Amino acid sequence: MFGRDVAFLALRAITAHGLRSVLTLLGVAVGIAAVILLTSIGEGVHRYVLAEFSQFGTRVVAVAPGRTRTRGGAPVGLPTSVRPLTLDDARALEQIAHVTGVVPTAWGNAEVEGNGRLRRTTVYGVDSDALAVFNMRIASGRFLPDEQAEQARALVVLGAKLRRELFDERNPLGQRVRIGSIQFRVIGVLEAKGQFLGIDLDDTAFVPAARALELFDRDGLTEINLSYDAATSSAAVAAEVERMLTARHGRLDFTVRTQEEMLRALSNILDILTLAVAGLGGISLVVGGVGIVTIMTIAVSERTSEIGLMVALGGQRRTILALFLGEAVVLATIGGLAGLALGIGVAQLLHVAVPALPVHTPLQFALLAEGVAMAVGLLAGVLPARRAARLDPIEALRAE
Repeated sequence: MFGRDVAFLALRAITAHGLRSVLTLLGVAVGIAAVILLTSIGEGVHRYVLAEFSQFGTRVVAVAPGRTRTRGGAPVGLPTSVRPLTLDDARALEQIAHVTGVVPTAWGNAEVEGNGRLRRTTVYGVDSDALAVFNMRIASGRFLPDEQAEQARALVVLGAKLRRELFDERNPLGQRVRIGSIQFRVIGVLEAKGQFLGIDLDDTAFVPAARALELFDRDGLTEINLSYDAATSSAAVAAEVERMLTARHGRLDFTVRTQEEMLRALSNILDILTLAVAGLGGISLVVGGVGIVTIMTIAVSERTSEIGLMVALGGQRRTILALFLGEAVVLATIGGLAGLALGIGVAQLLHVAVPALPVHTPLQFALLAEGVAMAVGLLAGVLPARRAARLDPIEALRAE
């Protein structure tokens, strides 16, 4: 018996009991739709978070003071001496080949007063390279000038929201604001960047790194960020950074992280979350599989005499097995296709209704879901099909 004959007979058997078949298909379709919908939301969030994280640049290496101990070392709780990262360290890193920008960074919270208004916000101490390294854009004025750190003037660039909160629609350029105990002159306003993981990137102020160290009364930088060109790799830059700073500090008392490593770790976490929500949707598929087992068991009971007649006329048992397995697979396949249409449709409607919710249905998930539906039908149909194939033809013909 050819495959098309099996499919034809399976479709005929399904259409003979329309309502029962539709209810079974519905169970599979709901399961597939749940998987597609949840994975679409999970994949959409995955892409959104990675895109937000990448807006600061994809070729960035960060150096932070201190090092996470992986073996040996002093017991937890005992004091250790860690040499802080300095402005001189940042200047030394500018000599590394293929490095296109170095940003010494010191940040903290401070009160910003201007135009008779007071607001507490995040203040970043950086230098002129920050604009290029972190992919920021100027809306008006200019960014911090390229000045020697120790001679840097008290200048400030405001984030879009901070500018609006302090000056409304007035032009802030040239105005004086007080940050902590230091007076700064506003020379620029950044374009809006929105929020990132709940952090408002526009409610910020940027001042020279040396002035930030003075403002927060610190001896060392929070971190140093480097950007590099496409002609080299992040691993090569990170290795050179470690070599140079180890020579300066006398030991490895700092941590080097590449943007690729951070993105990879974040992507792995998001992948796990996507698979977890897909697993929750997969529970519905189990219910659909139980429905297929039920309907196929009933079908075998109802068609016992038909099975006996087929065997008596010379039908092979593997043919009967193929017929019932084919019926189960066709049920699951049609249900899977209906579930795909339903899941993708609901996901897109949800995105239209809630534009802020990122939704993306990857092709591989859709194909995998349909493959799983067919596998569920095959597995669910095995026991009833085997039962049908093993019926004794004489006993089957006696059945009413």
